[in-house]
Amino acid sequence: MSTVKAQMRKGVLEMCILSIISKEEIYTSDILKKLKAAELIVVEGTLYPLLTRLKNGGLLDYTWKESTSGPPRKYYMITDEGTDFLNDLKESWKEMTKSVTKAMK
Repeated sequence: MSTVKAQMRKGVLEMCILSIISKEEIYTSDILKKLKAAELIVVEGTLYPLLTRLKNGGLLDYTWKESTSGPPRKYYMITDEGTDFLNDLKESWKEMTKSVTKAMK
């Protein structure tokens, strides 16, 4: 049972992460803050592999920017392919939640 929950959470997290990054170039700790604000508690050890997989899949890219308080920081941005994928995910999410709601009535 925990495997099913983990897979569901992973898919939802990917959609949420892509959605957050689609709004602006963003630093990893800011992604974590936004997820926490949405009550999706994620640790860095979970986020970094997801970001790497999304980047390797061509859905994200990143750029290095100088920081006033330390070393350069990696800022993530969504690619055109990532935007298309996110739009497909959002549509699938709407259809699935509608169907699940009907089935559970």
